[in-house]
Amino acid sequence: MDTGDLSTIFAFLLLVLCSAFFSASETAYTSLNAVRLKRMASDGDARAAKVLALAERYEDLLSSILIGNNVVNILATALATAMFVRWIGGNGVSVATIVTTVVILLFGEVTPKNIAKDHAEAIALRFYPLLFAITKLFTPFNWLLGCWQKLVGRVVKPAEDRGFTEEELITIVEEAESEGEIDAHESELIRSAIEFTDVDVEEILTPRVDIEAIALDATDEEIARAFQAGFSRLPVYQETVDNIVGILHEKDFYAHRGEKAVSELMTQPTFVLETTKVSDLLKLLQKTKTHMAVVVDEYDGVTGIVTMEDILEELVGEIWDEHDEVVEDYRKLDDGAYLVAGSANLDDMLELFGIDKEYDPVTVNGWIQEGLGRFPKAGDRFELDGLRITVEKAEKRRATEVRVERAEPVPATEG
Repeated sequence: MDTGDLSTIFAFLLLVLCSAFFSASETAYTSLNAVRLKRMASDGDARAAKVLALAERYEDLLSSILIGNNVVNILATALATAMFVRWIGGNGVSVATIVTTVVILLFGEVTPKNIAKDHAEAIALRFYPLLFAITKLFTPFNWLLGCWQKLVGRVVKPAEDRGFTEEELITIVEEAESEGEIDAHESELIRSAIEFTDVDVEEILTPRVDIEAIALDATDEEIARAFQAGFSRLPVYQETVDNIVGILHEKDFYAHRGEKAVSELMTQPTFVLETTKVSDLLKLLQKTKTHMAVVVDEYDGVTGIVTMEDILEELVGEIWDEHDEVVEDYRKLDDGAYLVAGSANLDDMLELFGIDKEYDPVTVNGWIQEGLGRFPKAGDRFELDGLRITVEKAEKRRATEVRVERAEPVPATEG
């Protein structure tokens, strides 16, 4: 093997190395975590800021990488062909094709791309100076390719970029959780924030039957007993709960007890519809500087109340204080069944059992009433959507605790 052959082999290996460089660069800049780089740049990493700037010119960068990659791959193929033809004659073309394909595929494409995918930021930072120089060098070619792309774009209209959908964002959060970048609590908090704008007030309200309210003509002793139950604000009604006329604050009551009537101390109530979005309600409460709203239906009947605490709990989960009786919505039993509170969210319960189906009722109790076609009572049993439901406790015409388990599959009959 003479010096010329050694030089050709060296040039071929150098071109394969260049192919690996371009392949790794493409994957690195495609896979890099922009959020991580932005944090590095904000911490004073100048090169991270430069990498971000280059990544924002992705079309020019990609064009430069593709041009460089194709040039070195074609040159490597040409060198290998000339070398093998010189060595073995006519069959050299076939041998060169096989050898070049295997070498470039393995060492110029697959391996560098796999490495770059796992070390995207590190490779993007290390390769930046050379990539920046190559992008500048290929500026005329990138301009020509840009003109060609615009021409093609007039013929083939590009798809409208809708950005990320809510489902896509949730998928990203789930992937981040599965990869260990965020924990389960952080994942749940982010998902709650994403879905926040889709939640209706009726899904988080305290129902009318659970409202602790006082009559407009209630005595100071009656009002004091109501506040002793642990509430800081009480709705005030006239004649019936459907006619709420004000909200009484505990601080105002005790500051002027015996001096002023309830009608002088209470503030005007804020009314919202059941279908009001929780995000809109939050803005309304901030605007009116109130912490409680009365929820009414389409017939102007009171269906419940909702507080600022209810909104916060929709984001961060249940918040218990020293006056609250802690109620678990779901409690798993030893036999695999669950004890579920009647007030629990129906969608959450169905998700717990892997059931993807939508119902009009918001709570488990409403779902049971719909399934039975009447008010539930303790001991009721029925099956729905592959679940066996047993009403364990019921009061005031509603189920307060139910046992939910998967129904046993019906054995197949032999024909």
